[in-house]
Amino acid sequence: MLPAMIATDVDGTLLDEHERVTPRTVAVVRAAVEAGAQFVLATGRPPRWVPPVVEQLGFAPMSVCANGSVIYDSATDRIVSARTLSVEALTRLAETAARIIPGVGLAVERVGRSAHDAATPQFVSSPGYEHAWLNPDNTEVSLVDLLSAPAVKLLIRKAGALSGDMAAALAPHIGSEDDLTYSTNNGLIEVLPSGLSKATGVAEVAGPLGIEAADIVTFGDMPNDIPMLRWAGLGVAMGNAHPEAIAAADEVTAPNTDDGLARVLERWWL
Repeated sequence: MLPAMIATDVDGTLLDEHERVTPRTVAVVRAAVEAGAQFVLATGRPPRWVPPVVEQLGFAPMSVCANGSVIYDSATDRIVSARTLSVEALTRLAETAARIIPGVGLAVERVGRSAHDAATPQFVSSPGYEHAWLNPDNTEVSLVDLLSAPAVKLLIRKAGALSGDMAAALAPHIGSEDDLTYSTNNGLIEVLPSGLSKATGVAEVAGPLGIEAADIVTFGDMPNDIPMLRWAGLGVAMGNAHPEAIAAADEVTAPNTDDGLARVLERWWL
């Protein structure tokens, strides 16, 4: 098939080990777009962390952010849609996490009207939350304040733990009302509103364009990519991918450190 849309994860997939989009990848992605293919970023990143990727690509694609909770138009810096966990859901999840995994830290992602809405503190954490990566955007508040407003996702963090183990412990207690996933095995799991994933986000972007799942190729490397790897006409896992992502994919390409995404797209372009 000649894909009508390319949807790709960012970290560990589109970016190499230096968090760069390689010249080879940029060339084939731009060739695909110039030939008429749609290109979509599908990431766990919040909208404010998309611009550095856009700068490297040289064009501004639609972006599925926060694992499917947010659709972001990077060309106009506009939040197209955002689904949130209610205050009641956040409170329930916080209580469950503290009971099942004692000592966890909690944080939430919120969104405003744009990626850089200064009126809305976007990453908010409770005291004692240990970041899994450098995050200069953090606003620390009390647990009460953390849970006082809807959020596009809840982050549950325990330094030194494995995300897979945390997810396995929490999953039986979360129920079907919310979706739990993770994009790193470094003691961090994320909970989204029910029914959301990167697959639903990509479908939301593709639908108005008349593009069906069968005409989409997706790329990913972690469990949060599994829904879109299974849903797309062609789901491609990176050579460096988590075993569960590899099992969910139709095929496996080279690692992100060896232009795995570009190698697949070059079948049709360049």
